[in-house]
Amino acid sequence: MKIITSMLPDQVIRSNRKTLSISINESAELIVRAPNRISDQKIQNFINEKENWITRNQSLVKARVEKTGKDKNMLLYLGTLFPLKNDNYAKKISFNGKEFVAGLQNKEKTNKSLKTWYKNKFKEIAVPRLFYFAEKHNLQVNQVRIKEQRTLWGSCSYRNNINLNFLLIMAPLKVIDYVIIHELVHTIHKNHSANFWSAVEEIMPNYKEAKHWLKENGYRLRAL
Repeated sequence: MKIITSMLPDQVIRSNRKTLSISINESAELIVRAPNRISDQKIQNFINEKENWITRNQSLVKARVEKTGKDKNMLLYLGTLFPLKNDNYAKKISFNGKEFVAGLQNKEKTNKSLKTWYKNKFKEIAVPRLFYFAEKHNLQVNQVRIKEQRTLWGSCSYRNNINLNFLLIMAPLKVIDYVIIHELVHTIHKNHSANFWSAVEEIMPNYKEAKHWLKENGYRLRAL
């Protein structure tokens, strides 16, 4: 006789939605999104049906988290890992092209300095590329804002205000270009229709490679 053990969700988010969905977050937690009036038992039945998928994907995320931990003395910049060296006299983080140097006694202070460095580098590298692509393809942009966002790499409002996540500076340049082009195309296509993706591909024929890299490695950028 098979013994069934119930897998419990870490979080249930109820809303006005009509269907059930599950996801695994970057801490390998099981998140369920459910309609307001659905019973707990129906939620549990749904989880039980998806147990194999949940177990498989939690294992993948846990392996990613373990790999990230092994890289704790390394920093990503433009898709390459560089060593992070300690200098007790360093007041802020610096990069000489081969390694990062910082005072590592205070983790919070180091992370703050690193984020400032990443943000400045993103402005220096990514923003000019956005305006280059916009001008080249005659795409109209209103405002550009650089932010740290936990769930989005970029967004484009109906007024053509574009937000970009500066954590992308850790990704290869082709990935940064992909996100920029993705948001620029939203200035003419406010959806993800076939026309939208055709326009993206026309500007960046190999965009699928960059999209795949971001899907597979995005957790590494958010681990900061």
